[in-house]
Amino acid sequence: MAGFLARPIARRRFILIGAALAAVAFAPAALAVAPVRRWSGSALGAHASIELVGGDAAFAEATFTAVEQEIARLEALFSLYRTDSALSRLNATGRLDAPEADFLRLLALVRSAHSETGGLFDPTVQPLFVAYATHYASGRTDPLPAEALADGLKRVGFDKVVFDEDAVRFSQPGMAMTLNGVAQGYITDRVADLLKARGFANVLLDIGEIRALGGGRDNQGWKVGLAAGPNGDALAGTLRLRDRAVATSMMDGTVIDPAGLVGHILHPGKGAIASVFSAVSVVAPEAALADALSTAAVLMAPNELARLDRAGVEVHATPV
Repeated sequence: MAGFLARPIARRRFILIGAALAAVAFAPAALAVAPVRRWSGSALGAHASIELVGGDAAFAEATFTAVEQEIARLEALFSLYRTDSALSRLNATGRLDAPEADFLRLLALVRSAHSETGGLFDPTVQPLFVAYATHYASGRTDPLPAEALADGLKRVGFDKVVFDEDAVRFSQPGMAMTLNGVAQGYITDRVADLLKARGFANVLLDIGEIRALGGGRDNQGWKVGLAAGPNGDALAGTLRLRDRAVATSMMDGTVIDPAGLVGHILHPGKGAIASVFSAVSVVAPEAALADALSTAAVLMAPNELARLDRAGVEVHATPV
């Protein structure tokens, strides 16, 4: 069972989501004077790409090397699929001593998003995910038994995670976390900080989530298409982003069961539910916030989306 749960079964479908959201900047030839430097790779198992407008080619290449190093450093903290990551060590023992500053910053962001979404954003649903994945691993199609659901639910609750500079601790045995609903956004933000520190002010990042710096090649904002569903063959709309980030979540972007009815985003109080949205995109100042809020939004009823109404945040929801 460990082999089944350890391989990144969710990430390959996320690549489709990332591709569907990939921003394409369109500019008249007369305006496209500045050179564009491009990089592509991966982060937490998802496709990643960067476009830099302007800058020396050699300096851009050196910067891309620094980007790869920063992604590798953060993956060593947040990856659910690396057994040696800080997150995996926490999940294995229930305690992580002397956590790095980035781990604590991310948990602080999680705590804020957990509160803002009424507890719907909760990365401690990992034991619940394991219960569903284990149940369906052999091809079973019946619902998860009530006792297994109840056992998983009692291990869920971010309020049971205690953290400070000394340690991160689970206050109940059997708990575990997945940071897949926020870590890609966090990595996107940290890479954006790195690029800004190196003097790049006109950049498009797609590192699992999308963040734009500057106005793009035509100074009208980077053009981003929002996927309407997991297949990426239809757009819900387009945005022009300038110094903003966008993240999209879809309940059936990845499915757990053979019938394709159980989505990978689980309700922390109910388990698997049907979403009334095929996709929800959230625009926010930073990618980590957009990532977390979009994850929670697919669990909400339409009237609950108002919970996310705050300065600097836009919600674009596509009904099923």
